[in-house]
Amino acid sequence: MAADRTSVAARLLRGLAAVEDGLLVALLVLLIVLAAAQIVLRNLFDTSLLWADPALRVMVLWIGMIGAMVATRSDKQIAIDALSRFLPQHWKSRIRVVTDLFTAAVSAVVAWSAFRLMMGDREAGGMAISFVPVWVCESILPVAFAVIAFRYLLFAVEHLRKSSAPEELS
Repeated sequence: MAADRTSVAARLLRGLAAVEDGLLVALLVLLIVLAAAQIVLRNLFDTSLLWADPALRVMVLWIGMIGAMVATRSDKQIAIDALSRFLPQHWKSRIRVVTDLFTAAVSAVVAWSAFRLMMGDREAGGMAISFVPVWVCESILPVAFAVIAFRYLLFAVEHLRKSSAPEELS
């Protein structure tokens, strides 16, 4: 039964990774094409797409947030931790549990705040781009921070297991 849950969780995480990678590639290609089109339109035809610049800014936000999700997927985010260099391995895992839980908590609070911001902007009804509401553009924020919080909870569990496992004898 536990193996079934593990395989379901592993499939869900692989599916999430595929969605992240697909969105990241699609947005990056679209950003490059749209920016190039803007340059050509401005320089050769003395015109531009009015909605392109705001759309490019939104794409940068989305690429940044999805990139942050991808970085946490493989535990490759920026870390400043001078203390762990001098500690034995079992202490490193214990410290990582604390830092992972702290990061998960902060990310969860930011996700909740971003969700409230998004819902407030949805009620206000403003438009970011001529045809896209502000709240749709902001929707990546609560999703990304919730995914990051979830992943750090998983990392905390993994590091807790490592810290409580008996050390190998050399």
